[in-house]
Amino acid sequence: MKLLSPAISRVARLRLWSIEQWMAEPVEAQYAVWQDLLAAGQYTEFGRKFGFSKIQSLADFKKAVPVHRYEDITPFIDRMLKGEENVLWNTPVAWFAKSSGTTSDRSKFIPISEESLKDNHYKASKDVLSLYYTSHPESDLLTGKGLVIGGSHQINQYNEGVQYGDLSAVILQNSPFWSNWIRTPDLSIALMDEWEEKIEKLAQSTIMENVTSMAGVPTWLIVLLKRILEITGKQTIKEVWPSLELYMHGGVSFVPYKQQFERLIGAPINYMEMYNASEGFFAAQDDLSQD
Repeated sequence: MKLLSPAISRVARLRLWSIEQWMAEPVEAQYAVWQDLLAAGQYTEFGRKFGFSKIQSLADFKKAVPVHRYEDITPFIDRMLKGEENVLWNTPVAWFAKSSGTTSDRSKFIPISEESLKDNHYKASKDVLSLYYTSHPESDLLTGKGLVIGGSHQINQYNEGVQYGDLSAVILQNSPFWSNWIRTPDLSIALMDEWEEKIEKLAQSTIMENVTSMAGVPTWLIVLLKRILEITGKQTIKEVWPSLELYMHGGVSFVPYKQQFERLIGAPINYMEMYNASEGFFAAQDDLSQD
């Protein structure tokens, strides 16, 4: 696979021109996305209620559509959870990401359409690769596997046509078949809900893999890395996974954890921050020379 690294690097960087374009013109890029959303939304009940088809400018939008809190759109989401279509989006929505409520005691159900998976979450993953390979064109990242660890991944059936889980569960469950070739652990382990058993199986199943990258919340990953060192008797993670070169983190500030990771890993690797939430993939670090 190392022979393929230069080719993989070139392919991964093909999207860079597009990234650079919307980085250079962020307002224009956001305006184009807004227009696409408005065009799709005009066929929904929400869009008809606020006259999306008549909106010609941002000023029109501000005048026609009031600021909404989650509680304001809860009645719409409740109907979508029951299987009703064309409420907030113009294509069927069969998946919802359940996130803990931050503004109320009630958990939030965020609609995850096929378009949001394809055009946001999965496309953003490709953008992350493009940014990384631009900074490290000689990388062997895709010659091994990426270790992905999340929290509770259990998929729940809301009704016959609707399922929900935390965002990582929804993304894993809907990811393309080929992603299994470059990801570890197996989906059956990744989707486990019982935390202690999951950590043990994660550790046992990944020890012999060629792990080149890791992704997950720092607190969860520290527990896993310590368990792997206990099982193997090794002093550092680099002894277990000598090709490890990247850790992608998010969810919390990495500053309090960086020294712990450096001690556990035992050799320099690259660190990359991402901001991926139930509502969408919002950002990724483009300058890896900074913390």
